[in-house]
Amino acid sequence: MPTINQAIETLNRGGVIAYPTEAVYGLGCRANDRAATERICALKDRSVDQGVIVLIRDLAQLGNWIEPLDAQQQARLNETWPGPVTWLLPVTSECPVWLKGQHSSLAVRQSDHPICKQLVGALDTPLVSTSANPSGKPPARSAAGVRALFDDLINAIVDGPLGEEDAPSRIFDLRTGQQLR
Repeated sequence: MPTINQAIETLNRGGVIAYPTEAVYGLGCRANDRAATERICALKDRSVDQGVIVLIRDLAQLGNWIEPLDAQQQARLNETWPGPVTWLLPVTSECPVWLKGQHSSLAVRQSDHPICKQLVGALDTPLVSTSANPSGKPPARSAAGVRALFDDLINAIVDGPLGEEDAPSRIFDLRTGQQLR
């Protein structure tokens, strides 16, 4: 099994990795890597138009991809981050279409999972984070599960424990506060 450093090297070479998150294994790549993101969507049999979740170290990692947040919006994020909550943040025209899909927002999470934190902490861009499963199948909950679903189609699998959540992250719209998942 590759180490965190080897996984980061794989990401920086344009590879796709699998790694444990709060509840399930995720598939990831550098968020600024269009080809790798499109490869993940193809592995999942999922349209790029649907958009993906990205993990961040902090909001600064998003650069000019999101609109400035007001104090109330920042307070909402601070109440749940770091943690297993994904927020839909309003985007600027600079946000890559392969991340936001056909949406006017970007799905963003600041994870408290130690492996996720190590990965995003070492990158200069957010990390794509979508469940490790083909569309319609249950997500993998172990490195062996990832191998069973994707065989050798993933460049590296980081083996480690899942967090304590039973289901993938809840998703909220930052503009409305409405829960979508």
